Amino acid sequence: MSTPSIAIFASGCFWGTEHIFVKHFPPAKGIIKTAVGYTGGLEDSKNPDYRTVCSGATQHAEAVRIEYDPAVVSYDALVEFFYRTHDPTTVNRQGGDVGTQYRSAIFTTTPEQAEVARRVTEEVQAKHFTPKGTKIVTDVKEAGPWWDAETYHQLYLFQNPDGYQCPTHRLHW
Repeated sequence: MSTPSIAIFASGCFWGTEHIFVKHFPPAKGIIKTAVGYTGGLEDSKNPDYRTVCSGATQHAEAVRIEYDPAVVSYDALVEFFYRTHDPTTVNRQGGDVGTQYRSAIFTTTPEQAEVARRVTEEVQAKHFTPKGTKIVTDVKEAGPWWDAETYHQLYLFQNPDGYQCPTHRLHW
């Protein structure tokens, strides 16, 4: 195994985001470990909890932090999959989930990731969204502080198969 890399994506409710990535990229296909948590919020908002994030006061996104093996799966493939599995054309919303915590965002951990994320965004826009007359509104920004969500949120849909799942978390193409 090569040295693991980190990818961070926000695409609505973090339960569904984590669930679909883990289902499609088990360890044999490149994802080593995931965690759901909070990132991208106000600088003075440290170690937020779920209730505070949901209030909108911290402006954090619900996100998934993915540790992956770049020798097995490329960052390009993860970014494209991210776009396949939610609606990146809505601001602060996925299905019925509304608020800044449900925004579409890619939090990059290296300058190379930022370059790849922007390139793949342009490619996906041209191929899948421009023909429909819609525009990707996903933020691509440098990752800041990360806080793991409470334990009960981790791998939630694997532990609670009948739990709530946002209807946008599916394969769109």
